[in-house]
Amino acid sequence: MAVSFQKFNSFVAAVANGVHNLSTATLKVALTAAANAPVATNTQLSNLTEISYTNLSTRTLTTTSSTQTGGLYSLILQDLVLTASGGSVAAFQYVVIYNDSATNKELIGFYSYGSALTLANGETLTIDLDQVNGVINLQ
Repeated sequence: MAVSFQKFNSFVAAVANGVHNLSTATLKVALTAAANAPVATNTQLSNLTEISYTNLSTRTLTTTSSTQTGGLYSLILQDLVLTASGGSVAAFQYVVIYNDSATNKELIGFYSYGSALTLANGETLTIDLDQVNGVINLQ
Protein backbone atom coordinates (compact mmCIF):
# COMPACT_ATOMS: atom_id res chain seq x y z
CA MET A 1 0.00 0.00 0.00
CA ALA A 2 0.95 3.60 0.30
CA VAL A 3 3.40 4.88 2.88
CA SER A 4 2.19 5.54 6.39
CA PHE A 5 -0.76 7.71 7.23
CA GLN A 6 -0.06 11.38 7.98
CA LYS A 7 -2.74 13.33 9.79
CA PHE A 8 -3.40 16.99 9.10
CA ASN A 9 -2.36 19.30 11.96
CA SER A 10 -5.90 20.64 12.38
CA PHE A 11 -7.44 17.19 12.85
CA VAL A 12 -6.80 16.86 16.60
CA ALA A 13 -8.25 20.30 17.38
CA ALA A 14 -11.23 19.55 15.12
CA VAL A 15 -11.91 16.36 17.12
CA ALA A 16 -11.58 18.24 20.43
CA ASN A 17 -13.92 20.97 19.17
CA GLY A 18 -16.64 18.56 18.05
CA VAL A 19 -16.18 18.98 14.30
CA HIS A 20 -15.76 15.23 13.74
CA ASN A 21 -18.11 12.49 14.91
CA LEU A 22 -16.15 9.65 13.36
CA SER A 23 -18.70 7.00 14.27
CA THR A 24 -21.45 8.61 12.16
CA ALA A 25 -19.67 10.88 9.65
CA THR A 26 -19.53 10.16 5.95
CA LEU A 27 -15.82 9.84 5.19
CA LYS A 28 -14.52 10.05 1.64
CA VAL A 29 -11.24 10.08 -0.21
CA ALA A 30 -9.98 12.88 -2.41
CA LEU A 31 -7.21 12.24 -4.93
CA THR A 32 -4.50 14.76 -5.76
CA ALA A 33 -1.60 14.80 -8.17
CA ALA A 34 2.04 15.18 -7.14
CA ALA A 35 2.02 18.79 -8.34
CA ASN A 36 -0.83 19.49 -5.88
CA ALA A 37 0.46 17.57 -2.87
CA PRO A 38 -1.39 18.04 0.41
CA VAL A 39 0.59 19.54 3.29
CA ALA A 40 0.07 19.05 7.01
CA THR A 41 -1.20 22.62 7.43
CA ASN A 42 -4.18 22.15 5.06
CA THR A 43 -7.47 22.19 6.98
CA GLN A 44 -10.38 21.64 4.57
CA LEU A 45 -11.11 20.09 1.20
CA SER A 46 -11.16 23.47 -0.55
CA ASN A 47 -7.41 23.78 0.26
CA LEU A 48 -6.70 20.93 -2.17
CA THR A 49 -6.69 20.69 -5.95
CA GLU A 50 -8.36 17.39 -6.76
CA ILE A 51 -8.11 15.37 -9.96
CA SER A 52 -11.20 14.89 -12.13
CA TYR A 53 -13.35 12.01 -10.92
CA THR A 54 -14.93 11.39 -14.31
CA ASN A 55 -14.81 7.62 -14.94
CA LEU A 56 -14.12 6.80 -11.28
CA SER A 57 -16.25 4.70 -8.93
CA THR A 58 -17.44 5.83 -5.51
CA ARG A 59 -14.93 7.38 -3.13
CA THR A 60 -17.01 6.85 0.02
CA LEU A 61 -15.38 4.90 2.85
CA THR A 62 -17.22 2.44 5.08
CA THR A 63 -16.56 2.44 8.81
CA THR A 64 -16.03 -1.02 10.27
CA SER A 65 -15.41 0.09 13.84
CA SER A 66 -15.19 3.32 15.82
CA THR A 67 -14.38 2.19 19.34
CA GLN A 68 -12.35 2.88 22.45
CA THR A 69 -10.67 0.21 24.57
CA GLY A 70 -8.56 0.98 27.63
CA GLY A 71 -8.31 4.65 26.68
CA LEU A 72 -7.24 4.00 23.07
CA TYR A 73 -9.69 5.03 20.36
CA SER A 74 -9.35 3.34 16.95
CA LEU A 75 -11.13 4.04 13.69
CA ILE A 76 -11.13 1.04 11.38
CA LEU A 77 -12.24 1.58 7.79
CA GLN A 78 -12.89 -1.04 5.13
CA ASP A 79 -10.54 -1.21 2.17
CA LEU A 80 -11.81 0.86 -0.75
CA VAL A 81 -11.65 -0.38 -4.34
CA LEU A 82 -11.48 2.40 -6.93
CA THR A 83 -12.53 1.35 -10.43
CA ALA A 84 -12.06 3.20 -13.72
CA SER A 85 -15.14 2.78 -15.89
CA GLY A 86 -15.91 4.47 -19.20
CA GLY A 87 -12.36 5.76 -19.63
CA SER A 88 -9.14 6.38 -17.76
CA VAL A 89 -8.69 8.29 -14.51
CA ALA A 90 -6.24 11.18 -14.26
CA ALA A 91 -2.86 10.62 -12.59
CA PHE A 92 -2.78 10.93 -8.81
CA GLN A 93 -0.27 10.28 -6.04
CA TYR A 94 -2.07 11.22 -2.83
CA VAL A 95 -5.16 9.72 -1.20
CA VAL A 96 -6.69 12.15 1.28
CA ILE A 97 -9.33 11.16 3.82
CA TYR A 98 -11.82 13.89 4.69
CA ASN A 99 -15.09 14.30 6.58
CA ASP A 100 -17.81 14.92 4.00
CA SER A 101 -20.39 15.46 6.78
CA ALA A 102 -18.51 18.38 8.33
CA THR A 103 -19.52 21.88 7.26
CA ASN A 104 -16.16 22.70 5.65
CA LYS A 105 -15.33 19.10 4.68
CA GLU A 106 -12.47 19.06 7.17
CA LEU A 107 -9.40 17.02 6.35
CA ILE A 108 -8.28 14.07 8.45
CA GLY A 109 -5.10 12.69 6.90
CA PHE A 110 -3.45 11.35 3.78
CA TYR A 111 -1.31 8.64 2.20
CA SER A 112 1.27 9.04 -0.56
CA TYR A 113 1.90 6.33 -3.13
CA GLY A 114 5.40 7.72 -3.74
CA SER A 115 4.79 8.25 -7.46
CA ALA A 116 1.88 8.94 -9.78
CA LEU A 117 -0.70 6.27 -10.52
CA THR A 118 -3.21 6.18 -13.35
CA LEU A 119 -6.11 3.82 -13.85
CA ALA A 120 -7.00 2.79 -17.39
CA ASN A 121 -10.57 1.86 -18.27
CA GLY A 122 -11.47 -1.32 -16.35
CA GLU A 123 -8.52 -1.17 -13.95
CA THR A 124 -8.92 -1.14 -10.18
CA LEU A 125 -6.88 0.05 -7.24
CA THR A 126 -7.48 -1.22 -3.72
CA ILE A 127 -6.75 1.34 -1.03
CA ASP A 128 -5.58 -1.12 1.62
CA LEU A 129 -6.48 0.32 5.02
CA ASP A 130 -5.23 -1.23 8.27
CA GLN A 131 -7.95 -3.62 9.45
CA VAL A 132 -6.18 -4.44 12.73
CA ASN A 133 -4.81 -1.20 14.18
CA GLY A 134 -7.09 1.17 12.28
CA VAL A 135 -6.45 4.31 10.30
CA ILE A 136 -6.65 6.61 13.32
CA ASN A 137 -5.61 5.98 16.90
CA LEU A 138 -6.12 8.54 19.66
CA GLN A 139 -5.25 8.26 23.33
